[in-house]
Amino acid sequence: MRKHILLACFALLLFAACSHTPKTDSPRGSYAKGADISWFTEQERDGVIFCNDKGKPMECISLLRSLGMNSVRLRVWVNHETGWCNKDDVITKAVRAAKQGQRIMIDFHYSDYFADPSTQTIPAEWQDYDLTMMCEAVARHTIDVLSALKHAGVTPEWVQVGNETTYGMLWPMGRTEIRQDSALVECEGGWQRYALLTAAGYDAVKSVFPDAIVIVHHDNAYLDNTTFYHNLLDNGGKFDMIGLSHYPMMLLWCGKPWQEMNTLAEANVLKLAEEFGGKIMIAEVGMVSAEEELSAIVMKDFLDRMSATGVCAGVFYWEPQVFAGWKPKEYEALGWGSYEMGAFTPDGRPQKALKILFE
Repeated sequence: MRKHILLACFALLLFAACSHTPKTDSPRGSYAKGADISWFTEQERDGVIFCNDKGKPMECISLLRSLGMNSVRLRVWVNHETGWCNKDDVITKAVRAAKQGQRIMIDFHYSDYFADPSTQTIPAEWQDYDLTMMCEAVARHTIDVLSALKHAGVTPEWVQVGNETTYGMLWPMGRTEIRQDSALVECEGGWQRYALLTAAGYDAVKSVFPDAIVIVHHDNAYLDNTTFYHNLLDNGGKFDMIGLSHYPMMLLWCGKPWQEMNTLAEANVLKLAEEFGGKIMIAEVGMVSAEEELSAIVMKDFLDRMSATGVCAGVFYWEPQVFAGWKPKEYEALGWGSYEMGAFTPDGRPQKALKILFE
């Protein structure tokens, strides 16, 4: 009898351990077929309904997973007034994604709202900090969010320290360059400060998740950005992987052919991999949802090129689940239109470009 009791207890312990750490749909290090779906909880609150090809309503992650998605990217804001993409919302989304076998990328913006090449605004609570205090704030915020994830049983595979930090982050302190008279001019001491801030984030990530892959993210995959990464390393910055964004169809509005953009991106990915070693992650990609057939062609060409390089770690579609003019409430106050580069039809079904990415 004692033997049976011991076996039963062992089985229960094994079940508890397995249930605490969800199995992923694909092993660590394999090709990531992902999406940044950071808006999906806000969409759910607004009553947005996602459907499969047959028109059957499905929960967002379940639907994308059924298409082949194996990875989810989630942005983190320090303290956005709406609460969306702040720590608690991120933990909720990460737990839901992990329970469905998704590998997780956490994307720290180090801002209260979107950070990108045009905006890297210091969080309101950090406005008066000097460089030492700012590095401490970056580390503290990073550790706080990642420790909460760890407590919730989620282990991210990748962590971005900054989002599209093409000209640094936490401006003006961590700004590396500024445009003057149509030319880029280096900010005195900017590279050193940016590198210190990035290193603070890197070390903080490793203190919680030593095996996490730390990504530093540049905006344009089609540009030669080797100088950026050399400058970062030369000034004491740290990263494990390079992340890039690629929106080839946006350049149609500038008269640039998407074929050229995809070709340049392929060459740049190869150059970066050779220069710095390791693989390159396409952390964001997007097509024009109103051009479904063309978007599918552009996506197929891009994915074929990335596959041919042999050094692409994966591709993440940025907010593909946005459709039918939905936008977050704060867009209205800002006078912004809705995001037009999602990958769902107006009636909430996945488009071809998304299926091609996940197949």
